[in-house]
Amino acid sequence: MELKNQTGASVVEGYSFFNEEDAKKAASERKRIDFIEERIDYSKPESVLTIYKKAIQERVFKTPVGFLYLKNMQDFLMAQAGINHEDVPPIPLYQTFDGTLRKQTEPTQTRIRPSAEKDEKPQLLTVSVVLNVVFVIAIIAMFVIALKSEQPNVFNYEKALVDRYAGWEQELTQREQAVREKERQLSIEENK
Repeated sequence: MELKNQTGASVVEGYSFFNEEDAKKAASERKRIDFIEERIDYSKPESVLTIYKKAIQERVFKTPVGFLYLKNMQDFLMAQAGINHEDVPPIPLYQTFDGTLRKQTEPTQTRIRPSAEKDEKPQLLTVSVVLNVVFVIAIIAMFVIALKSEQPNVFNYEKALVDRYAGWEQELTQREQAVREKERQLSIEENK
């Protein structure tokens, strides 16, 4: 579909492009149009409207080849009785025609937000540092609580077990002494 005219410029679909890259974009859009045309069902104008809106939102077409296709879809939708004309958005052109370029073109729906301004980066860094300090303090506090806790945990389980067994041993010794004393008393009473 791409040809060269007498001046060496690339021609696609009857449009002569200034450079090779633009001509390649137009040829790529022609392939997208062919792909869409193979799958579109013109008997269902609502589905055509959905595809038309999606193509505008996602800025699928950027060359005159694509804009001509969008215009043909728009004309088809406007001719349909079941379609409200207000539901058919206009085709946005993201360029000026006086030879100057816009500073920034805005699509109808921004999918990817532009990166944060440079003024916000120091603020984000400050917030990040503050949050990290708070997290470190919280972690240190958790270790201190774990070390001071009476309940057995990873840090003091050995001490807790030794203390528990020592307590049991002391209790057993006391009971044993009490039993021996009772035995002595009983044996003294039996001897009388």
